Formats: sequence, C-alpha cells, structure tokens
Amino acid sequence: MLRRKFLKNSSMGTAGVFSAPLMASCQENSEENSETEIVKPIVVCTWNFHNATAKAWEVLNAGGNALDAIEQGVMIEEADVENQTVGMGGRPDRDGNVTLDACIMDKDSNCGAVLCMQNIAHPISVARKVMEDTPHVMLAGKGAERFAYEKGFKNENLLTEQSKQEWLEWKKTSKYETIINIENHDTIGMLAIDKNGDIAGGCTTSGMGYKYAGRVGDSPIIGAGLFVDNEIGGATATGVGEEVVRTVGSFLIVELMRQGKTPQEACEVGVKRIMEKNKGRKDFQIGFLAINKKGETGGYCVHPGFTYRVYSEEGHVNNTSDSYIKV
Repeated sequence: MLRRKFLKNSSMGTAGVFSAPLMASCQENSEENSETEIVKPIVVCTWNFHNATAKAWEVLNAGGNALDAIEQGVMIEEADVENQTVGMGGRPDRDGNVTLDACIMDKDSNCGAVLCMQNIAHPISVARKVMEDTPHVMLAGKGAERFAYEKGFKNENLLTEQSKQEWLEWKKTSKYETIINIENHDTIGMLAIDKNGDIAGGCTTSGMGYKYAGRVGDSPIIGAGLFVDNEIGGATATGVGEEVVRTVGSFLIVELMRQGKTPQEACEVGVKRIMEKNKGRKDFQIGFLAINKKGETGGYCVHPGFTYRVYSEEGHVNNTSDSYIKV
C-alpha cells in the first residue's frame, strides 16, 4: 500500500538523526530481545471458547502463521448461532438490528477494523480485507457493509429466531443493564504466536445486547479492545467496552509489559487502573488477557467468573482468572 511504503521510507530517512550511543543502545536491546526464549506456537482466547482455540491450534500446528490462525479461530464463534455474543445469532440492538464489530492486527502493526456492520456473518474477515486491501484502518456501518459485498461476502440475516424472541421479551420492559458474566456484553479476543515467533491478534463481537443503535464498544478499537506489538506481546479485553476505552486498556497492558511486567502483572494493573477511575462502582465486568513474546500468559478481571483458554504443545487448558473483587 502507498501509505505503508511512505511510512517505511520516512522511517528510513530519519534513521540518520540518531546518535551513535543511542544506536548502540538499540543494537544491544535488539540482541537481548533476539535471545528471548519464545514458547511457540501458542494461542489464547478470552472465555472458554474451546472450538475456537482448537481451530487456531490446528492452523499453528500445521505450520501456519498467527494471522491465519486468528482469523480461522474466531470465525468458528462468529458462525456459531448458539453463541449470542458474536456473529450470526448475536443479540440485536434495541431496534432489533444485529450489528457487528471486529478488528485484527498483525506482526507488522498493520491493522483493520469494521464497526457497526450489518448482514455480514464474518466481520473478522472483512476487517482483514480492510487491513490488506485499503489504505484505511476502520470502516463503519453501511460503508463497511458495501465494502464487504465488493469483496465477495454474502448478505445474511444475522437475527436468529432465538435472539429475536429474547429481544421481543426484552422490549416489554426495555430495561438497560449489563448483568455480570451474562452473555449480553462479551467478546472473543484471541492472541497467537506462530512457529516463527510472530504475534497476531483479533477481536470480534456483536456488542452489548440491546444497545442503543450505533453504539460501538472497545472491541474494534485498536489499543482498547486489542493491541499487538511483535517485539513485546499482545493484549485483548472483554466486558463493558466503555470502561476499556477510557483507559486504552490493551495498549496500556502491552506498554506495561514493555516496562518489564509479566502478562499477569500487567493485566492486574490494567484492571486496577479502571477501578481507580470508577471508585465505589461494582456493577460491571472487565476481563483482560495478555501474552508476551516468551509465550507467558496472564488474565485478570473485576468480578470472579472470567476464564481464558490456552492451547500449546503442553495441552489445551481453560484457566480461571483471579479478580479484583473477591467472592
């Protein structure tokens, strides 16, 4: 893409302004990073989406790259009508429309996202097309939907009968609330390291159930719901996205790992930062998941109940996250 070539050339052009001591320091850091022992391949995802991690591991174990593993892994949940937080069958907004959000990020910090998109079952794949086939990062609403059709995606009715009937029942009271750990505001976020040690991540959701039309949470926002730095690691979030956006949560966690914190320590700081901004509040759930370049993982949440699944050569395990608020 022209934009990416420009950025590359610009960075090359400015390289000469660095002093010799600084360049030497960077070289030393690079040598240290090159010696980091990386556990690979490995894939992690928010919640107990075992079919998603199994598919991603299938790609990784066959020698595939992290980006393909992410896309194919989360697509499993996007297609599962029993999962009412993602893709086909997701809970609609208060007007009865299913709108989907997703983003994806690769090892080179390329990223793509779609927001508030209707009638397309696999927003993660459209987000990848935005990343690879346009000079943009985000496409929203009807523009994202039109772009998807241009790329060959088919128009599908995403509102299943189950989600429709639940929405009609909700309309009797129209009570707007987010019940802790109940699937009306959750997400699948996934992070993977492939055989080359490269990291990618993705996040996809139908958003908060019965949300105000046009609402977008953290999931498709790079730096909030997802962030990847191939030198450091990656992080993703789930829960009430408004609170994650306010602290740019996933970016914060990656930067904390850059400063030397483990994934677990970084996730804990991320949640505590949110709670410091919400003193006295206990009416929402947030869960953070992180992985560093060595393949170490960590998760932390506001309320008990958040889990995250890990698949590597050591096995396929669902981990229960520790929480800020205890039982």
